[in-house]
Amino acid sequence: MSTQPPSSTPPPQPSNPGAGRPGQPTPESAAASDSGGSRSGSASDSLLARLIVERGLAPQSEIDAAVAALRANAGQARIFGDILIDAQIITRRQLARLRNEAESDKTILRIPGFQMIRKLGAGAMATVYLAKQVSLDRLVAVKILPKQFSTDQAFIERFYREGQAAARLSDPNIVGALELGRVGDQHYFVMEYVDGETLHDKIVASKRIKDKDALAIVRQVASALKHAHAAGFVHRDIKPKNIMITRAGGVKLADLGLARAMSDKKTAEAERHKAFGTPYYISPEQVRGAVDLGPPADIYGLGATLFHMLTGRVPFEGRDPTEVMRHHLESPLVPPDQIVPGIPQSTAEIVEMMMQKKAKDRYQSAMELIEDIDLAIAGQPLRYARAEINIADIASQVEGTAQTEIQESARPDHESILGKVAIAGLAALCILLIVLLILK
Repeated sequence: MSTQPPSSTPPPQPSNPGAGRPGQPTPESAAASDSGGSRSGSASDSLLARLIVERGLAPQSEIDAAVAALRANAGQARIFGDILIDAQIITRRQLARLRNEAESDKTILRIPGFQMIRKLGAGAMATVYLAKQVSLDRLVAVKILPKQFSTDQAFIERFYREGQAAARLSDPNIVGALELGRVGDQHYFVMEYVDGETLHDKIVASKRIKDKDALAIVRQVASALKHAHAAGFVHRDIKPKNIMITRAGGVKLADLGLARAMSDKKTAEAERHKAFGTPYYISPEQVRGAVDLGPPADIYGLGATLFHMLTGRVPFEGRDPTEVMRHHLESPLVPPDQIVPGIPQSTAEIVEMMMQKKAKDRYQSAMELIEDIDLAIAGQPLRYARAEINIADIASQVEGTAQTEIQESARPDHESILGKVAIAGLAALCILLIVLLILK
């Protein structure tokens, strides 16, 4: 969803708008027209030219040739779009679509000290642009609250809570906050630019992620959560789209739009019985709209994310969000190693503990999770997670074994004493085993 700032004057474009993305074309300003085209250069068709290259519709060399043709015919009433079509670079339908997008991008909010480059993405709650911070000559990401929400106090407060929460966190695995403010009726949030892809993109491209690679990613997210939880925040929206993977393989947790201070009782009460989160990854207590949310809620979302990485599918599916969330509440989890044979048992056990229905049965802190991940990667026994043991089944087996021994002990008198001793010893050992398992 594009943002329409109060001014229609296009922002100045940096000389290298593709900086920070190796291998990406960086189209120069193209002589062009505004909406209908003219013989003079304008930012509208400069944006059009850039979009053509970014979409892979034509190489930079063909755009440069079209610009040269426009300049060569400066005395004629030719427009840039016609030249592109005549040269069979794009079709008339493509031109119409790209012009609409160019006109949208042309009206990007102008923030003092920043040069807007292009749109990175848009959602229902915000639009994010790539920009250049002029004073420090670095790329940043700028999140802008959609104009339709610029007068909605609830959305504005949530937008600022996100920025303020991010500003209180400083961790290598969390996208950093740089500036929060307002220009005219537009609210913006400047943050660290992560040159890479989302974990969601990586899953789509890879289908499944190898268990050790998946554990390494989750460990870095857990490190971010450890810092956030220590600072008093619960993220509440852990999912692949909110996890960034840098080109160097680093992991950064993004989007604190749903983050809530665990001490903020007023907001917690206002949100009681309301489900906040993403249905495919939401914890059972978030589905219920519980007031007291803690680290286990984020650990559940991270567990659902790990499940998705390992199996290539989400833990629960349904016809609509309500059905999906009901599964989180009621349906047993199919262990990932039953879906994809070959996933190590220790990895599957970590997922199962992360996604226990009751918060008290999960890892109670990100540090506990990190400890088990390190043990799993090293091939050592886990400390916290383990396969579920059915005590009733064990007791039944013990009873059956004891009965067998009793029957076998019905022998001549000289063997009865030894038989009784053996039965007593076996029973005592089994009882001790059951007690130890319960206490553990």
